[in-house]
Amino acid sequence: MTHPTPEQSQLGKTSAYVDQYDRSLLFPLPRATKRDEIGLPQRPLPFMGADLWMGYELSWLNPRGKPQVAIAQFTMPAETPNLVESKSFKLYLNSFNNTVFEDADAVRHTLRTDLTEAAWRGAPVVQASVGVKLLSPEQFDAQPIQELDGLNLDRLDIECTRYTPAPELLTAVFDEQPVEETLTSRLLKSNCLVTGQPDWGSVQISYVGPPINQEGLLQYLVSFRNHNEFHEQCVERIWWDIWTRCKPTKLTVYARYTRRGGLDISPWRTSHPQALPPHVRTARQ
Repeated sequence: MTHPTPEQSQLGKTSAYVDQYDRSLLFPLPRATKRDEIGLPQRPLPFMGADLWMGYELSWLNPRGKPQVAIAQFTMPAETPNLVESKSFKLYLNSFNNTVFEDADAVRHTLRTDLTEAAWRGAPVVQASVGVKLLSPEQFDAQPIQELDGLNLDRLDIECTRYTPAPELLTAVFDEQPVEETLTSRLLKSNCLVTGQPDWGSVQISYVGPPINQEGLLQYLVSFRNHNEFHEQCVERIWWDIWTRCKPTKLTVYARYTRRGGLDISPWRTSHPQALPPHVRTARQ
């Protein structure tokens, strides 16, 4: 079976914006390719999690032809075999612009059906639907802005010389008592896998285990600066590198990337069952 590649998507190409609903615009990409690249076991996955999307440019027409707007929250389970390429997602959402829907529930049902099909395409069975929530304009001012909680690594005065992923910078003190701590940084930057355009993010790392060297961890996060990979893939690489090199007993990695094309993506990966983080954007988002 031939799998689609990022180069076959609309990334980096001139695209005609379709304003009539078209589910075929969604372009799923297999997660397995990049997971194999970093040696991540896939049966079963060593983590659980989700990709949390926010769509700020969603509009459609009501039965009288009047435009409606909403902010959409999407929750795509990490166990889906595919991620959805972000430009195709943008084009797909724009295809709603001049399409008549009975009401917001009809829009939400359409989004959930189409995204679930794309995320599970090629799989023998659908295990979990993509979550979709629409926020009406009356709910907009209740949406909070909040920075990630934790000890800020960016306070450290370190020298940075590595700008491609350098997992060897990660170390932990294995002969000390385990600790439980949450560390954050706003210095995460990577680049689009196809176009090379910059992706800016904040990251939160929570773990239980041998104390991780904070200077090395920050240098490691900075080392993604010139790295070309999608948001979801970067977070899984970070999770796996810390898991294998620092050997925590529990680990959660959560990144909130700034929006592009009216969409932001916040991948979340964790070693143990817990509630999803809330859809709370940072100031830069």
